[in-house]
Amino acid sequence: MLAAMPASLPSRSPGDACARSSGDACPGALRLHRADDGALARIRIPGGALTPRQAGVLGQAAERLGDGELHLTSRGNVQLRGLAPDCGTELAALLGEAGLLPSARHERVRNVVASPLSGLDGLGAADVRPWLTGLDGLLCASDGATALSGRFLFALDDGRGDVDALGADLTLLAVGAGGGLLRVGPGDAVLRVPAPDAPRAALTAAEAFLDAARETGAWRVKDLPDDTAAALPAEVVRRLREAGVPVAPDRRPRPLEALPPAHGRVPGGRREASLSVGVPLGRLDPEQWRLLAGAGGLRLTPWRGAVVTGVAPDRADGLLEELSAAGLITGPGSPWSGVGACIGQPGCAKSLADVRAEAGAAVGPPGRLPVYWSGCERRCGHPHGEWIDVVATPDGHRISHARGESATGAATVRNDPAALAAAVAEARGTNPEPRGAHTPGARGARTSEPRGARS
Repeated sequence: MLAAMPASLPSRSPGDACARSSGDACPGALRLHRADDGALARIRIPGGALTPRQAGVLGQAAERLGDGELHLTSRGNVQLRGLAPDCGTELAALLGEAGLLPSARHERVRNVVASPLSGLDGLGAADVRPWLTGLDGLLCASDGATALSGRFLFALDDGRGDVDALGADLTLLAVGAGGGLLRVGPGDAVLRVPAPDAPRAALTAAEAFLDAARETGAWRVKDLPDDTAAALPAEVVRRLREAGVPVAPDRRPRPLEALPPAHGRVPGGRREASLSVGVPLGRLDPEQWRLLAGAGGLRLTPWRGAVVTGVAPDRADGLLEELSAAGLITGPGSPWSGVGACIGQPGCAKSLADVRAEAGAAVGPPGRLPVYWSGCERRCGHPHGEWIDVVATPDGHRISHARGESATGAATVRNDPAALAAAVAEARGTNPEPRGAHTPGARGARTSEPRGARS
């Protein structure tokens, strides 16, 4: 059993750097990042929303220009890897023709997550898709917004609390009677605004943050000095009132746990069905992506999954079977439930281990807690809330119980696959009725390496 010794997590991911001591190095669709397996492009997809045509173009780009695979991120975006360093012009043309690059100057700041099931299952206070369209349009029309870093995150929560728990810099929450709440930073303080003004309020708050960041060097709201962060909501109120937007301070606790949609057929929907599927380690091979792209509209989720929309009800069950047979996860019970990992070796030069292969070798019955494997102390892409944190170190793998930015029970396990798998299983605990867990199909049932999860 791991000892219960509290400690701060040893490091944050690169996206959590506290000061602008150097340029914003976040990759984008036009600024490629050089990795050990070739160049990398990160395509921002606000709300994870893709039409079948856009999804098809992303698949073509991956096969024509990269290694063929598509990697889902913890913000519902897509990364293409194995790109030639000189493919930028062709990639930009493909994305632009598909409407995936509405503004070259703003493409790296279109970081917006949204409740994936909003408007589909009858839950939530309102459908946030109009907010998504409105906010993205305002961002792309704002000269000032180009100064936001590629790390700054907006979240649009329909009231169910799923993406509100992700720790975004600015969160819009739908409430009853046509209202909206704007959360500025990680605290409980929110500002109540009329729903039609909510996207404008979010952009105003982002502009207020930028003014504060010029003096402090912060990349994100949580990186501001405490006194500056505490004063930011009042400054947003002042600016909104000057602009004629009715606004009032309020409070709303942030949810502690960000819960992904349960996988399978989404409840509700009479004329059209929706399906929620998981993607082992967020990695899709060309066959899997073509199947998803041809199934209907897509909403990529911040939990490295996808919601397929616009499915004919009499087609839904058969499509779920096809998706399961292709190695995706479509119902309760999958050993891949809650398992995540960074890219690891050989794709990342800083990684000390092939953590994706190690995660595959350690897969077993679903655990009570999710687990995330990191190849180094940066812990890129780690989840929010509570999880088992597995980090490769020069001495083995450190396993701890993470809650937010703190951890307990840190213990190092030697690099022995059996010992590592046993220690991870013990740390995760058992969950006889796993929430949001998944059942693999015929080809996804193996417990070693999932299709599309090779390093």
